[in-house]
Amino acid sequence: MKIGIVLYPTFGGSGVVATELGKALAEKGHEIHFITYSKPVRLNELRGNIYFHQVSVSEYPLFEHTPYEQVLTSKLVDVVKFEGLDLLHVHYAIPHASAAYMAQQILKSQGINIPFITTLHGTDITLVGKDPSFEPVITFAINNSNAVTAVSESLKNDTYKHFTINNGIEVIPNFICLKEYNLPNNEKYKKRYAPNGEFIITHISNFRKVKRVDDVIAVFNQLREKIPCKLLLVGDGPERPRLERLCRDKYCMDNTLFLGQMESTKEVLNISDLFLLPSETESFGLAALEAMASGVPVIASNTGGLPEVVTHGESGCLTNVGDIDGMVKHALFILESEERLNQFKKAARKKAKEFDINQILPLYENLYRKTIELSK
Repeated sequence: MKIGIVLYPTFGGSGVVATELGKALAEKGHEIHFITYSKPVRLNELRGNIYFHQVSVSEYPLFEHTPYEQVLTSKLVDVVKFEGLDLLHVHYAIPHASAAYMAQQILKSQGINIPFITTLHGTDITLVGKDPSFEPVITFAINNSNAVTAVSESLKNDTYKHFTINNGIEVIPNFICLKEYNLPNNEKYKKRYAPNGEFIITHISNFRKVKRVDDVIAVFNQLREKIPCKLLLVGDGPERPRLERLCRDKYCMDNTLFLGQMESTKEVLNISDLFLLPSETESFGLAALEAMASGVPVIASNTGGLPEVVTHGESGCLTNVGDIDGMVKHALFILESEERLNQFKKAARKKAKEFDINQILPLYENLYRKTIELSK
């Protein structure tokens, strides 16, 4: 199959998943065309069957805001026509699904039939989609997609709750390539951050308020009074400067390291003992899954799609949003016994196997074939 994948090419979960999906499809012999405004961060090497089409936006004095959706639509029309695509798979509803619909209608007027699948990832529904200025467009685009997927049952339910949807939504969860997380122990690397054998506690996010990184710091401050530990904060975003000041004020900067944005977090997770994800909401929780794939138990909020990823009491523990004391209690329960910690680590990796790419990829391939066949 010749498949066009439309995505945001950034470090966010939707872009990472879309890129990794395309790479896996290409390895199975499908021809993949990435269509976006810059090269995806995970598309960092030459690979067979993969092509990149850049959406270039020119600045015009007439426009106060760059009309990206219109330029993307034109690019989709061009790529479909001249590359002979069978299907478009758009990740994130705004503006990709509406641009795909417009491209579909333009091509239809020229005698070309191109179906498109929309995958909902989270904030396009739970945050942006609730804005009244976007709601009619999102509703229309979802209802007019040839197929729709959501990354969790929670997100599927939220979509039906917040929008008037008469289209079916199939749940296909996010995934990881488990073998890529099977790294050898690197004690030398671990000693760089924990020279005296301290536990390494990690958080990875885009440092937005919804991630509640304040809670991570609050939990760590209580933990370091009871057990020797270090905190690694990976990522970047609008909250980072304030959080750095907070760490200085809490006198925990000596035991806290801000590592910034990283293309790959596998090496950090490989030396971690516990992962904290106290988000206000998570439609799936890809960062938690990546931690579990590395054999790292997760303390997370009992919200959104996280209960579908983390099994409470086995691969990690779940608490109510904002329950600092509960997170501290669960963290100590896991860390204070080496035997128990090892049990949680094994269970985390076992749970992650359910989301291995080899389990998820056939679901997408079957959906592609069915959608193409039904559109004929």
